[in-house]
Amino acid sequence: MTRIGPYLISGKAVLAPMAGVTDLPFRQVCREMGAALVTAEMAASNPLLRNTLKSQLRLAQADEVGPRIVQIVGTEPGQMAEAAAYQVAAGAQIVDINMGCPAKKVCKKLAGSALMKDQALVKKILHAVVGAVDVPVTLKIRTGWDQTSRNAVEIAKIAEASGIQSLAVHGRTRACRFKGEAEYDTISDVVQAVCIPVFANGDITTAQKAVDVLAHTGASGVMIGRAAQGNPWIFKEINALIDNPAESCGLFTGKSLKLLEAKRVERLIINHLLHIHTFYSSYDLLNVDSKAKNSGNFLSDLSIKVARKHICWYFEQLKLSAGLTNKGQTSFTKDPDHLLRSNEQILSNIENKDAIRATSVVLETARSRFNKLESQSAQLDFLLQFFGELHTIGDKTT
Repeated sequence: MTRIGPYLISGKAVLAPMAGVTDLPFRQVCREMGAALVTAEMAASNPLLRNTLKSQLRLAQADEVGPRIVQIVGTEPGQMAEAAAYQVAAGAQIVDINMGCPAKKVCKKLAGSALMKDQALVKKILHAVVGAVDVPVTLKIRTGWDQTSRNAVEIAKIAEASGIQSLAVHGRTRACRFKGEAEYDTISDVVQAVCIPVFANGDITTAQKAVDVLAHTGASGVMIGRAAQGNPWIFKEINALIDNPAESCGLFTGKSLKLLEAKRVERLIINHLLHIHTFYSSYDLLNVDSKAKNSGNFLSDLSIKVARKHICWYFEQLKLSAGLTNKGQTSFTKDPDHLLRSNEQILSNIENKDAIRATSVVLETARSRFNKLESQSAQLDFLLQFFGELHTIGDKTT
């Protein structure tokens, strides 16, 4: 097990904080699928932004399973310390500091991964935040600013000396953003340089890749970011492969598709949709500024927009799964206007590549249609009809 302050973490796969992605409904889905830790979206440390709807939605939620982790971003030590204390008062049980975000709008303010250029400022911020709260403080970084300044090891040592209780390291520099391939040698160097837990992050898109990265780096765990979008079952696959290394559990192989039996994936996606609708539509606007309060159906409209993003990611992942299944495992119609067909009708006298092509057409059509729906009821009705007429994968009796 991995210890972060008073918390013992049993799993090795954790969810990365992602702005616009890791809201409460998605965090709960990932926990259900086996994520050992989940972190809320990045919250600004600027006190003038605390009462905006975006900031309020990113607070720790009382009904969330602990430990509740909130990530903060900023550049001024005192302001970061105040932000940490504010988040803890609001319910955060672990505070994570962002020094890994490569986004221009963050870095141009010298926040996020831009801080790695100023090790003295890093030290001041870490000392200020750790001293301001009585909960564990963690840190997310990159391997450095650019190829000529890979200073993750130095930052890690500063972090450990400052009282940081775990690190997550993305295997790219800020200059790389998300281009090229992540490298794990620097993460391995960080693991060897400090005694606190280190989580490896970057390009970990399959269970097998997770196991390989753990073996290469010696990290305490892996942090999954973009690969979890529309694909929360990656955590269950990683856990399964770690628990039984003799098994092959590559993402979306015939073996791992057992995790995507029709009824199970339907329930997950539909429940996720319902939770998105409920969370955003019923959010208490008591502490939100007046502009958001006077926005009429803003929260309902927001729930629809958020749902479009997540459900369309599911369709994209299901397209991928269909493309990699073995012959005879899919049961899709070739006609997107008439979804209901039996296995025999679909698979009779056609090659597997034709079934895959037909599957992709159906799912892309569904994704396109869902993306245009303009009400919560229309979204729910569409999914109920879609899954009622079309079992995506595997044994319908599951």
